[in-house]
This record gives sequence, C-alpha cells and structure tokens, in this order.
Amino acid sequence: MKRGILDVSHTHRPPRIFETVEGGRLAETRTDPAWRLWGPYLSDRQWGTVREDYSADGAAWDYLPHDHARSRAYRWGEDGIGGFADKDLSWCLSLALWNGRDPILKERLFGLTNAEGNHGEDVKELYYYLDGVPTHAYMRMLYKYPHDAFPYSRLTEENARRGLDDREFELIDTGLFDAGRYCDVTIEYAKAGPDDVLMRVTAINRGPDEATLALLPQLFSRNTWSWANGPRPDLRLAADGTVLAVHHAMPAMRLHADGAPEWLFCENETNAHRLFGAPQSGYPKDGIGRRVVDGEMDAVNPDRSGTKCAGVHRLTIAPGGEQSVRLRFRIAEASGDAFADFDAVFSARIAEADAFYAALQADIADADRRAVQRQALAGMLWSKQLYHYDVREWLDGDPAQPAPPEARKAGRNADWRHVRAHDIISMPDAWEYPWFASWDLALQSLVFATIDPDFAKGQILLLLDDAYGHPNAEVPAYEWNFSDANPPLHAFAAWRVFSLDQALTGRPDHDFLLRVFNKLTMNFTWWVNRKDASGRNLFQGGFLGLDNIGLFDRSKPIAGGALTQSDATAWMAMNALELMRIAVELALRDPAYEDMAEKFFEHFLLIADAAARRGGLWDEADQFFYDVIETPGGERIPIRARTLVGLIPICAVAVLRKTDLVKLPGLQKRLRFFLENRPDLASLVSRWQEPGEGGTALLSLLRGHRLKALLRRMLDEGEFLSPHGIRGVSKVYERTPFHFVWDGADLTLPYEPAESRTRLFGGNSNWRGPIWLPINYLLIDGLRRFHRYYGPDFRVEAPTGSGTFLSLQEIADELANRMIALSTRGPDGTRPSQATSRLEQEDPHFRDHVLCYEYYHGDTGRGLGASHQTGWSGLVALLIQQCALGPIHALSPSGAS
Repeated sequence: MKRGILDVSHTHRPPRIFETVEGGRLAETRTDPAWRLWGPYLSDRQWGTVREDYSADGAAWDYLPHDHARSRAYRWGEDGIGGFADKDLSWCLSLALWNGRDPILKERLFGLTNAEGNHGEDVKELYYYLDGVPTHAYMRMLYKYPHDAFPYSRLTEENARRGLDDREFELIDTGLFDAGRYCDVTIEYAKAGPDDVLMRVTAINRGPDEATLALLPQLFSRNTWSWANGPRPDLRLAADGTVLAVHHAMPAMRLHADGAPEWLFCENETNAHRLFGAPQSGYPKDGIGRRVVDGEMDAVNPDRSGTKCAGVHRLTIAPGGEQSVRLRFRIAEASGDAFADFDAVFSARIAEADAFYAALQADIADADRRAVQRQALAGMLWSKQLYHYDVREWLDGDPAQPAPPEARKAGRNADWRHVRAHDIISMPDAWEYPWFASWDLALQSLVFATIDPDFAKGQILLLLDDAYGHPNAEVPAYEWNFSDANPPLHAFAAWRVFSLDQALTGRPDHDFLLRVFNKLTMNFTWWVNRKDASGRNLFQGGFLGLDNIGLFDRSKPIAGGALTQSDATAWMAMNALELMRIAVELALRDPAYEDMAEKFFEHFLLIADAAARRGGLWDEADQFFYDVIETPGGERIPIRARTLVGLIPICAVAVLRKTDLVKLPGLQKRLRFFLENRPDLASLVSRWQEPGEGGTALLSLLRGHRLKALLRRMLDEGEFLSPHGIRGVSKVYERTPFHFVWDGADLTLPYEPAESRTRLFGGNSNWRGPIWLPINYLLIDGLRRFHRYYGPDFRVEAPTGSGTFLSLQEIADELANRMIALSTRGPDGTRPSQATSRLEQEDPHFRDHVLCYEYYHGDTGRGLGASHQTGWSGLVALLIQQCALGPIHALSPSGAS
C-alpha cells in the first residue's frame, strides 16, 4: 500500500483492515467516492415520517398506512425488501415475493403503528442483516417467508385485543414457522465495479412439502417527476431480453436477468383511482401486484415500458431444495456475457469480506462474539439510507400538487425552513425510524469508526453543516421535532472518532477536529443561552431522548414551575469537558486555542459547582442527583426518583496528561488561579491539582466519595444492577412505585422491566426499567476514564453488599461483558435477547441470527421494542472490539482520554 494513502509508521499496532482489498477500496474513496455510489440506500419502509406526512392534523403514522403504500408514490424516498440503489435513488433494486396465497404482493415490510400495537409501533416480519462491507461491494440479508398466507389481519387484530400488561404478538408467535413451512430467501449484492451491481436471490424450502414461490426482482426510479413536472426516466424491454434504463442524471444502464423471466412494467406513480376514487388512468405502481396476485391482465403496460418493472420467476422448490435467481445491472454499453464471471465475482467479494473481518477481529478469540459483531456491523451498514428532505418545499408544497394544509406553515419544523437534506445517513432503523436522531447518530458514528472512519467523520460533521444546523447554532434533534433537544454528545463522539481514526490510519485528522470544534463552540453557546432559564448553570434540556423516564412529558412546560434536570446539567458538564479536551489537542498545534481550553474549563467548573452545591441537584442525605422543580416564588422542590438521570454525572469526566498541560502555560496559569482563589470550588468538583496514575489530571463532577456513593446505588442488585446491565429505573419501585404530588395530581413512577404501561412518548420507548445499551456504554466509558486517573488501588464493592471489591476498570469490563452477553450464547447455550423462543434458541436456521433490539428486559435480558435497532444497540460491536483490544488502545491511541 502506498505510504501516501496510509502512513502507519506511528501506530501502536498495524491497521490491518486497510491492508485488505476492501480496505484498499476504502482508501480510494478518500479521493474518488465511486465505490460509495451504490448501496442499501432505500428504506425497508418509507413511512412514519414527517416528510411523507401531508395530513392536516400531523398524524404521520396514519397518513400513509401499509394498505396505501403499494399504491401511493412517495415524495421523499423509496422502500423495498433488500433494497439497493444509487445515492440519489435514481435507480432502485429490490425484491418482491408471492407465495400464491397472500392477498397482496410482498414488496415491503409490514408492521403496526403506535396506535395499533399494544406497546407501540413494531415490525411484524422475520428478517436478518447478515453481512456487508463499508463500500457495499458485498451485502447479504435473509428474509423468512411463510408458505401460508401472511397473517396481516391476525397480527393487527390480536395486538389490538391485547392490553398493556400483555406481551406484543409477533409473527413468530403465529406458529407459521413451527414445522419449517417457510422459505429462507437470501438477498445478496456484489459489485464487479463501482457501477456494476450483481444481485443474487436464493430461496431454500425449509418445509416438508413442495413449495411454490414467485420471486420478482424489481427495478424502479424514485418518483421526482410528479411533484414539479421534471424529466421522466424510462425503462424499456429490449429485443435481447434485457431492460434498458435511461435516466437524465445517470449514464444509460442495462438490467440483465438469468433464466428468461416474464417482464412486467408499470409507472412508479399513485393509483388515484384505488385510493381516492379518481377515474382510472395509466399503469400505476401497484399494477405488477394486481397482475401477479389478482390476474388483472391490463394492470401493466403492454408496451413493456415505464418507470417500474419486475422480472417474474415462478419457482417450484422441493422439500429442502434450493433455487437461485441472478441479475446484473451495469452500464448499457458493457459488452460480453453478463453472467460469465457472475459467480466468480461473488466468490471474490465474499472472500474479501471474510478477509476484512478477519483483520478486524484478529484479537477476538471467541467465535460467537465474532459472529455477533459481524451481524451488528452488517445491520449498521444495511441501515444507511438516503435522507431527502427540503423543509421549505415540504411546508409550501409542490408546483404540480395541491397546496398543503395552512396549519402546516406554523406547525412541525416550521422554524427550520433552511434545512435542505440530501445525504446518505446512518439511520437508527431502516423500518421503524427511517430518519436521523442527533444523539443516535453521534453514537452510531463511534461504531462506524471501527470499520469506516471517513464515513464516521462525515456523519459527525453532517448535522453541524449549514444545510442542517439552525442559524442560531441549534443542532436538529430528530425529524418529529427538530427543535427538541437531544443530549449534546457530538463533542464526545467527535473526540473518540478522531482517536479511532488515528488508531486505524496512523494520522491525526486535525482538520476534522477543527471543523467540529468551531461548530460545536457555537452550539455550546446556544445551550447556555436557551436551556439555562435562570442563568445559574443548571439546565432544562427537556426531552433529551429519554422519553418516558420521568413523571412529566419533558418536552412540554410544567404547570407552576420549571424542571431543572440532572441529566441535562450533567450532559452540559460532559460537553464542556469534551470541548476542552478537543481545545487542548488543537492548542498543542496552535496556541490560539489555549484560550478556548480555558473557556470550557471555566464553564465546566461553574456547571459542576452549581450541580454539586447546596440548592443544586446533589442530595447529600440520599447521596444521589435528582431533578428539581423551581417555582416562580423561588422554591426548589427535588423529585427524589432514582433513575438514570441521577447516574449521568458519572459520564462527565476527563483525564488529561500532565505532559500536555506543561506545554500550555496559559491553561496552567488559569488552573493555578482557581486553585488559589476558589479552593472551595476546586476541592468540591475535581482533583486536577493532584497527579494521578501516569501523571494524569482529573476533571470530574464527582470527587471519590461521591463517585462511590453513586456506584453503591448503581451496583446494587436491588436497584440498578441487573444481570444484564444497568436498568433505567431503580428496581425498588417494583413493589412500591415512586409517588409525587404536583398541581393536584398524584404522579406515579413504577419499575417496568419490559414493555411500558404508559403511552407517554409511545409504549415501545420504555426507559422505566429496561436496559438501554447507549447509556450503559456511556457509563462504562466514564468508569474507564476514572480508572485512568485513580488506577487499580481505587476499589469499589461490586455488587454492593457482596464483599467483593473491584477496580473501576474491572467494573467497566464486567458491565461491558454483561452487555455483550445479551446477544451471545451463555453456558446453557441460550441467548438472553431471544428469551424463551424455542425456534430462536434451538432451530439451526434461527439460533445464530442475532438481532439488535431497541432495549432489553431489565430482569431477563429479552430483546424489546424495535427489533432491528442496529443504530445505538450496534454499540455491542464496539464493546466487543474494546474487550478484545483493551479500552485504552481501542479508544485513545495517544494515551489521552
């Protein structure tokens, strides 16, 4: 490898992934992004989004139901099973299926809305992301399709019948898979070149009887012409049996299909007759389904042209039998037999993927951990999507369409008219959450940094760009309300992505760090000005992504007072420390940034002082941090509920090297000033004046005794510590829920280890007891940083009352292993996340397919909520890597935390 591409001379260990073929392709994308042109960039389901909602009441879940999806053209994106497309969705490949019994063609995944599910929205399908590489030169997923009719009505009706105390009714609970009467349908893509895409679909009959199955690989263009009368693409069957694809924004392409399928064509346009009773016209997007399923011969274009087509492959598969379908989409002018090297290309790309992960996982001894990590990363890669949203156009309407409701102009995201998004973004979930959330994205970037640091850096910078960030420096939270506040984790993520990138490439990317720092400095000021109502360095962040963890809807004002939040204040202390750490790194190269390091140091001390002193958020009697209601009359009323918000201060910690501080005399002078002139403040909140392990300096919200006090609660198995991690709410509220009387109402907070019994923010976003991997990761990271300062002699009883004392590093490792063990096989051979499901625990065609869930049961570890939340639950991949390499090397190659 050329030294100009990758300088490895100063790395701690060889950056092996960049020495592979796939690593070489990644290096090429730094100067030529061609290998990133094609990928899995369309949603599993384009719904439940603000941008596709054109209703008068803003009920996005109801506006575009599943029954409409097959007949209505999308405005802002596309969807499909196993979809693969160019970065603009000019051309999209996906798979449709029909088992001869379903009432409709299976073109997209099915699930329930928030109102339909007894615990909120939930996908009701069985599918698994199994493999992939960062350039998407190879991708593989599995879809399980029952032989009998898909139970759309039963899933809807049974979940509607069930109450809040009942479990969700899932597809696997229907019994359709018990006797193996289903087909495993594997969808694979391999690139022969940057714009030469091979698609292979393999169906295996797992049942005892012969199965009939229609496979319909589809090619279609995202509809851009119906909204502003733009140019229309064209698909047309050529005389040689290929499909010629002409698009004004792309070179002419040609789709080759092996096996001479029956080609059906229609337009990717709305069936206004079916949905709205308009006169029948043309060949709308549901025409292929109506032809195949209902036998409507005139539903497709007899001229065999349009903007959507499918090649129908009708298969009869013997018990245990296997059949494949092969397609190739390449430049129209390419010559030669499209399938001559087809199998060889797939074999090469699979071998390259294996080599890439062998390099990544060289230090991971356990085969099951390697498999879980690879699937988690595959889920991350499959969940990259085009995010297309022009808020101004969405608010004002399109020239060729009716004007939107007048109320929209003052409604959701009306203050964000500047947002013009058209980027490939890591989504939390390609079905349930086909949109970004800022703190999700920050954490997802950490995982991507282990395999694709350039993409990770781009994701960190994305929401700070002028196309997203507000002119007032606010960062958009998430699509449902850009103006809500998510935890300010971008500085935390940026520093770690910078460090991981340096570990992999051997080069510190200070340009990236500088760009991030300049933007986040302005965003920090926005937080100080907008979220500190009393100007006392105590913050009211609001929602902060923790949904129903509290007694109130934190997105709304509280009657008769303002809620000062322990988590908001701790996040801001953490934010100040991370920005200070970045400023120190920049100041070592440019002394001008020393002033900024001093600025954030002072901000941190002021926040820490406000949180810790009497009248702040620390309760000396309970030895815990609590939220506080401040009344207009100046009364401060603590809400003594023990939840994760009181543990977040553990995350606000930084460890600096004394050798760095020696090089920054201005910062050292400022430190001495506070030591001499504010000893009360200095002694209360930090130990930066006392050298720690390896000549380090500590900045933290917590002195040793307060850290130990919080850990006594956190590591108490009767409170927060579960066999599977740290719970969201103390278990003491299981039998005796917390009560709080406010404004004449008796508010209750119970411990709910599984699905929530409250509809606050949707039933499937329960923070009242389950284990959430992102917060556990942040707590683990905080403990590791504390250990960097205190060293092995600082020991804490863990679990509380056990008589066993561990170092903070040992506690962090134990928590990390508990997180990993949610998905890996235990001594009894079962995976906690798969609960008591016999099929998922024992069947050889299920047991090694591992899902990343939104959260996990606080007592059993069963996976809950969104079943493909490979966004932040994909952090398991990073934890596996850290446990293999050691956290210092995995996170901080420079030795700084």
